[in-house]
Amino acid sequence: MSLETIFARRSIRKYTAEPVTEEEEKTLLEAAMAAPSASNRKPWHFLVVRDRKTLDALAEAHPHAAMLKTATLCVAVCGDPEPSGEYWIQDCSAATENLLLAAAALGLGTCWLGVHPRPERKDAVRPVLGVPEPMEILNLIAVGRPDETKEPRTQFDAARVHRERW
Repeated sequence: MSLETIFARRSIRKYTAEPVTEEEEKTLLEAAMAAPSASNRKPWHFLVVRDRKTLDALAEAHPHAAMLKTATLCVAVCGDPEPSGEYWIQDCSAATENLLLAAAALGLGTCWLGVHPRPERKDAVRPVLGVPEPMEILNLIAVGRPDETKEPRTQFDAARVHRERW
């Protein structure tokens, strides 16, 4: 993977009907689990959804998930707060970013749909996926073959860089 992969990673909301392969799925999950975690506790769990009825139900449950109606895969990134306390959020976020970058490197499109910390989103998504308590749902990641093209970009803003002290 190169720096171009980082700049090429964009939120994709339109997908073709061609499915993500099982090999690509495994690569995404391996990349996610290669992320750093506090004290190496690895609080993450990944719920993989391919079933069209479930993808459509998630699209209805989450207010910004319409793209799941064309995605062929969704990965729910969940965290167990028991082994790592609040650090599950950082750990699962690092895993999410690894997954997004791996998808870009494979030529797949993704879109990160936030669930945590919104109680109404958690309450709507949890029953669709059967996620048990006390497991937390950080996000849903729509995955598929892009049916739209977005140019690579950087969003560098020198005004947001501070040196030595604020």
